[in-house]
Amino acid sequence: MTDPPPGTSPAPPTGRPLHPPRRPLTELADWLTSVDPTTSVRGPLDVAVTGIALASQRVQGGDIYAAVPGSRAHGIEYAADAVDAGAVALLTDAHGLAHAPRDLPVLRVESPRAVLGRFAAHLYGEPARSLRMLGVTGTQGKTTTTRLAESALQRAGVASAVVGTVGTRVAGEEIKTALTTPEAPDLHALFAMMRERGVDTCAMEVSSHALVLGRVDGVRFDVAVFTNLGRDHLDFHTDLEDYFRAKASLFTPERCVQGLVNADDEYGRRLMAAARDVPLQSFSATGGKADWRAEDVEVTAAGSRFTVAGPGGIRVDAACPLPGDFNVANALAALVGCALLGHDLEPVARAMAEGGGVPGRLERVDAGQDFTVVVDYAHKPDAVTAALAALRPLTRGRLIVVLGAGGERDHGKRPIMGEIAARMADVVIVTDDNPRGEEAASIRAEILSGAHGGRADVVEVGDRRSAIREAVGRAAAGDVVLVAGKGHETGQEVAGEVHPFDDREVVRAELEALS
Repeated sequence: MTDPPPGTSPAPPTGRPLHPPRRPLTELADWLTSVDPTTSVRGPLDVAVTGIALASQRVQGGDIYAAVPGSRAHGIEYAADAVDAGAVALLTDAHGLAHAPRDLPVLRVESPRAVLGRFAAHLYGEPARSLRMLGVTGTQGKTTTTRLAESALQRAGVASAVVGTVGTRVAGEEIKTALTTPEAPDLHALFAMMRERGVDTCAMEVSSHALVLGRVDGVRFDVAVFTNLGRDHLDFHTDLEDYFRAKASLFTPERCVQGLVNADDEYGRRLMAAARDVPLQSFSATGGKADWRAEDVEVTAAGSRFTVAGPGGIRVDAACPLPGDFNVANALAALVGCALLGHDLEPVARAMAEGGGVPGRLERVDAGQDFTVVVDYAHKPDAVTAALAALRPLTRGRLIVVLGAGGERDHGKRPIMGEIAARMADVVIVTDDNPRGEEAASIRAEILSGAHGGRADVVEVGDRRSAIREAVGRAAAGDVVLVAGKGHETGQEVAGEVHPFDDREVVRAELEALS
């Protein structure tokens, strides 16, 4: 997900508590002054504040509007919209102060983003402190790990919530959010809602963007999990080392109490070796040396069964409803994370075994056909490798993959993904993903440059619906079709416009047209 400029986000307001606090602006100004000596105040402070918003379209009556510099515009340009929506004060910088409405109270600091998370947490009464917080970072597995944890806990009778790529769910209710990790004001409002609804545990994806841009400021996770690290987001980070440093910043005393790290991953081992100030435990799904291990692993088309082996002779039977060795690692991380939060491992493991899958993650689409079709979010090299490796053992015939790449993102991964697909699959159909503002044919050409010379039959079909039709039309009994890249997404972005497009719905329609 991308970072929209302040004040321009098209998404509706995220979850808010039904009974928000009423904080005197004078008290908030005093607190801000105590934590940031650059604070100055303009205007009368005799108003009550009930919330805070970073985008004018999210402002509700009684909010402070945080007018901060964005990638395309300064939030102060939308101050009038925020006031019309009910903003009672501004939090901004010197530029914002100079252009702020004269009759509106203003709290000015040198760097609003640097204090925004802590300010929002204070405003809402530190709601994250009343929750057991599980934060998961890594290139792959964040969504699956957090969703498996939340679903298992909820099924085991623990009121739970999850925040991440697929969206937010609070005590079983879906809440629309715009980013993998919401902006800090929205995030702390969500935590306040969770507290109000009696949530015990929140499992949350923590992206590198969130760590760098301060979206999780004001949160200290009880347990932080590192799944793995591979090539991703190099349009945002300068290189892989910069990306790793961003991930590793979660494992500091300011951000977490303890950590759980994948010992099977090279960067996980680096993180373990470098850690000094946060206690870390390790996990391994491959039989490696670790505090927690998956043993007696059996992987099938329906998922996997394994034993969780832990410190002190702990042994608990477990199962994951998703196929693939990498999902054993995700399930193990979810279960151990819950255990480290203080939950009883056995009932959580039983609940996970009885649960369902994760939207858009190796999600099967069945319309009575005699071959398998799976939709997966794999849109980066390691994820494409993992998905194809998981599906190859399930294939009695050919492995067919529909593959594209997003526009205005890391160009370097495109030929790498093409090479992987052509080496691991039997048929590769190169198509469009979300071209965004780029020329779609150029993106396909970069993928094709890596795909040619591989073992697979490579076909280019630009229109995504036609590509899916081509894939299922080629499939025969025993084949497996992977539609990769978009997973749970319900739109396709082309030239600034998002068109309705859900791979799962399109696959089903094309399968039904075959019958």
